[in-house]
Amino acid sequence: MYGGLVMSSPNSCSLTNVVGGNLWRRKHSTSNINYPGSCPSKASQNKRKIQMEYNLLRFQQSSLNHHYKCIEGGSAYQEWNKKYVVKATSKPSFDSGLPTSNSKNMLDSVKNFLAAFYLFCYPYVMIGRMLSTICASLIAVQKLSDISPLFIIGLLQALVPYTFLDVYINGLNQLSDIEIDKINKPYLPLASGQLSFRTGVIIAGSSLILSFWLGWIIGSWPLIWSLVMCFSLWTAYSINVPLLRWKRHPLLAAMCTFLTLTIIFPITFFLHMQTIVLKRPFVFPRSLVFVIVFMSFYSVGIALFKDIPDIEGDKKYGIHSFSARLGQKRVFWICVSLFEMAFGVALLAGATSSCLWIKIVTGLGHAALASVLWYQAKYVDLTNKVSIRSFYMLIWKVILLNTIFHFRS
Repeated sequence: MYGGLVMSSPNSCSLTNVVGGNLWRRKHSTSNINYPGSCPSKASQNKRKIQMEYNLLRFQQSSLNHHYKCIEGGSAYQEWNKKYVVKATSKPSFDSGLPTSNSKNMLDSVKNFLAAFYLFCYPYVMIGRMLSTICASLIAVQKLSDISPLFIIGLLQALVPYTFLDVYINGLNQLSDIEIDKINKPYLPLASGQLSFRTGVIIAGSSLILSFWLGWIIGSWPLIWSLVMCFSLWTAYSINVPLLRWKRHPLLAAMCTFLTLTIIFPITFFLHMQTIVLKRPFVFPRSLVFVIVFMSFYSVGIALFKDIPDIEGDKKYGIHSFSARLGQKRVFWICVSLFEMAFGVALLAGATSSCLWIKIVTGLGHAALASVLWYQAKYVDLTNKVSIRSFYMLIWKVILLNTIFHFRS
């Protein structure tokens, strides 16, 4: 009965067919319904009330969803706008920020390269060689007035070409020992990767060319022969080709150091200062004999000592140094004994001088140096490479002081 009443109305909206619509239309459509009786039933009124509430809820829900989407869209727009602003403000200005940034990066690159180049030159060896050059040059000094601007120029003529040769020698040694240095000296630029192999080759080759070019320009035949002999010896010491790489054989390696410090440096630097700079005839003075005998002991000690901190990598890559064979501690004290024997030779040479003040100065001076060296040796930590390096520098400083004490004996 109730279904027939509903179907008899042409404009009625059933519960299953209503999807949305206007509230005003629903209100007027219900007024056109024809009822069989004079008064509508309570069931029909309840159904109409339910339809109206349902449509009102759907309308409110649709409006709410539309409002939410609008808010969400505004938030997304604001978020997109914020991102755009951040990117726009964080981008560096070409006029102000970019040149400053590039300049800073370039300055950092230069600093890093200079630091790597400093280690590539291996300055500890260079300083030792410079001190040896000064010692040999002082042999030609007969009186204090000989230390003049002319003497300083002659000293620079020996120092500058040899500085470039040292860069070549140290560079070649590192180029040949990259894998060994990764164990023994990982801070070196080739072993650590700060410099490429190609860069190392360019630096070493350029330094060799500059060294010989400067020697040729200076025109000192003792200096040229000195450069040629040192180049030949230390190339054979380092380069890894058949019949060479003498560092693998302890006697040949020690011979390179012995010939350089005992024969080549004292004689050629003395001849350079004596005959080329000071224009004096060639003589073989007593002080030169003393330096050769003194360095015969001292250079052997240096040759053995320089391999003490490198024992780990030498053992792994077949470098049979005395330190690898006999042990660090035993070789260290053999070196100290050789140094003390050299000072014994110096004391005897000073005692044979005809001048009393020379006997006193050389005697006290060499005794003091021998005592300092022995005292410092007792506190060297063979497990600490910094401690070993400090003692190594002391060895070279002692050579300079020894020459100063004895150059007039």
